[in-house]
Formats: sequence, C-alpha cells, structure tokens
Amino acid sequence: MAPLRWFARIVDIPLRAWQRMTGQGGMIALFLLPNMAIFSVFVLIPLGMNALYSTTGGVEFFLADRPYIGTAHYQRLMDCGNYLEPRSCRDDMFWIAVWNTARFVVLQVGLMTLAAMITALILNRAIPGKAFWRAVFFFPVLLSPVVVGLIWKWILQRQGLANLGMVELGLEPVNWLIDRFWAFAAAVGVSVWAHMGFYTLILLAGLQAIPRDLYEAAEMDGTPPFRVFYRITLPLLMPNLLVVLVLSLIRAVQIFDEAYVLTGGGPGTSTMFMTQYIYEQGFANLLRNPGLAAAASILMALVLVVLTLMQLWLSRRAGRS
Repeated sequence: MAPLRWFARIVDIPLRAWQRMTGQGGMIALFLLPNMAIFSVFVLIPLGMNALYSTTGGVEFFLADRPYIGTAHYQRLMDCGNYLEPRSCRDDMFWIAVWNTARFVVLQVGLMTLAAMITALILNRAIPGKAFWRAVFFFPVLLSPVVVGLIWKWILQRQGLANLGMVELGLEPVNWLIDRFWAFAAAVGVSVWAHMGFYTLILLAGLQAIPRDLYEAAEMDGTPPFRVFYRITLPLLMPNLLVVLVLSLIRAVQIFDEAYVLTGGGPGTSTMFMTQYIYEQGFANLLRNPGLAAAASILMALVLVVLTLMQLWLSRRAGRS
C-alpha cells in the first residue's frame, strides 16, 4: 500500500494547486474535460463539418476544393409544388424518401408498441417458463441489424422458407420482396420483430412496479378486466409507455440497416427511407453529391431534435401529473 500512498500524494500536489487557483468549478471542469474532448471529436466537430458541407457544392470530398453555394441545397430540397405529391418536387427522390419514412414510422411504432404491450401483459402473468419466454422475445435485440436483414431475406426470397411452407400447404407463393406492398410490409414486420423485445422489457418493468394491492382491491370489488386495465394499468404505465413511444419514434426515423439489407430500397423506391437517400447521395451514386446529403441529414437532425424536445416536454408533463 505504501507505493499507492506515495503515488496519491504526488498526484494530490497539482490537483490541490489547481483547486486553490480555480475553486470547485475548476475541479469539475477538469474532470469533465476528457469526456468533453471525446464528445467534441466524435460529435461536435463532425456536426459542424456536416453543416459546412451542406453549404458547398461539387463532387469533391475535401472542403477546401468545394465552392461555397450558401443555402442552394436546402432550397432544392424544399422546392416543391405540392409536398403531398413528390413528383411535383424538384428533388422528388427526397420527398419519396420522406413520405416512405413517415408511413414506416406510423406503422412500425404503432404495431410495435401494441405488440410490446400485449407481450408484456402476457409475460407479467404467472405462466410456465416465464424466464424462457422473456429470453425468446429479447433474443432478436441481441442480433446485428445486418444479420436480421440477411435472415429474413433468406426466409422471404422467392425460393425461401416462407414460400416453401406455402407450397407445402397448397398455397401460391408470394413475391414478398418484389411486390411493392409486400416489400414495405416486410420492412415494417422485420423491424418490429427485431426491436420489440427491448420495448417489451421497458413495459414489463413498469407493470411490475404497479402495487399488487390495487389489483386485489379491484378483484374484491368485482371490477371487469377491461376496466382494471383502463383505470389502473394504463394510467400507471403511462410514463413507461411514453418512453417507449418516443424512443421507438426516434429509432424508426433512423431506419436503414436491416431494411437496406432486406430490400435495398426496392422494388423501385417503395422502401427507400431518409437514411438510405442520404447514404446514396453522399457515397453510393455515381454522381455523388455530399453537400446535398449533408443538407438532408441536417433536416433529418432537426426532426429528431423536435422529437427529443417532445419527449422532454411530455416527460415533465407526465411527472407533474
């Protein structure tokens, strides 16, 4: 222990000197400095560079080689005759991606929240093998999104397991990943399957925090199960439900990996979402446009900021109530 004590005394000398010069605030800043440096290198500086890229044109990657064009990319993205009709917009692919993402968010968040709620209610009951079933529902969360996409691509492709089973049952095979409707439905369904376990655990934790005596009192009064759910379970579960809604909403806006592996954005543009549009504009297209991709990502970031502010506002409102 003696070497450690000597080492601590040596380290104390500059720390005590720094505290005498700067006070308690200086000590707090000193310990926060490493984290702030890492945050700046990996978040703030890339964010600032992205904003700079969005004001430049050309196909070069280095900022010094790119001409300044101001807000031209933003004007191009927002130049639209009718925002509900992407073909009337100057950059129709951007608005197709926006509306695909909006439809995906509504369907995926709604279905996943409903499925997570039903699963959590079932797993909260005294059923045989409860721990096993909890592990089964949480297992997809542990998989890489690319692995999830590949697994379901092998299942849903023309000669995959799904069509093999349908043929064995005497049914006609379905072009799951070629038909526009079924490809979009597959993207939504696979995303729900991959992420539902995480949100089920959040709701399950909320259900287990509800006092049991409330249910016992309701049972003694002969309250119907639906009324118990509506009057007791749902109000007390609302903070957890709010967290699930906002987190899943933000995650759904950022959909890319498993959907891109599953469908590649097709058929046509039926499953092309915002993040894929940004990726293709910045890196994948032959005529890449990093500035336009940066402008689209800034607009997407603004949407996420609005969703985060909504989360804070709703959380505080739920806390006060």
